[in-house]
Amino acid sequence: MAAGLGLLAPGPAAADPYCGLVWGSLAKADAAMSQAKVTNVRTGQHYCFDRIVMDLNGPVGGYTVRYVPQVVQDGSGLPISLRGQAFLQITVNAPAYDDAGQPTYTPGTKDEVSNVGGYQTFRQVAWAGSFEGYTSLGLGVRARLPFRVFTLPGPGTGSRLVIDVAHFW
Repeated sequence: MAAGLGLLAPGPAAADPYCGLVWGSLAKADAAMSQAKVTNVRTGQHYCFDRIVMDLNGPVGGYTVRYVPQVVQDGSGLPISLRGQAFLQITVNAPAYDDAGQPTYTPGTKDEVSNVGGYQTFRQVAWAGSFEGYTSLGLGVRARLPFRVFTLPGPGTGSRLVIDVAHFW
């Protein structure tokens, strides 16, 4: 009877996730190693998120993607200065050099691996190095936002490590 008289307040409304995304901001990792080599890094903008892709010339093995207080260079551990209010350290368990030590990927500019000017979430992509079978990037973003990590086969015998960072919570 109280409900019919309007005396009961409705329960709290559950907010729909932004664009239906239900990602989190905790570290994502897979410990597997890869014989594949990194061959390219590229970025793109989508309606609900910004995307970074690392191309490999074979199957992706493992990776670690996590928010860190500061991104550091592979090998030396020296800090990398990045624009943004939050920082993702992206490491793929694959080198960016071949068995003879020759680079399979070299960024044109280490401080600006990809031009992300005008992106909604990304602020800067920087090269953090390739050392002892691991290749890392630093990604400066505007805030600590949810992200997802996944791999895709192709093109051909290659594969891709994909990291999407949402525009909002």
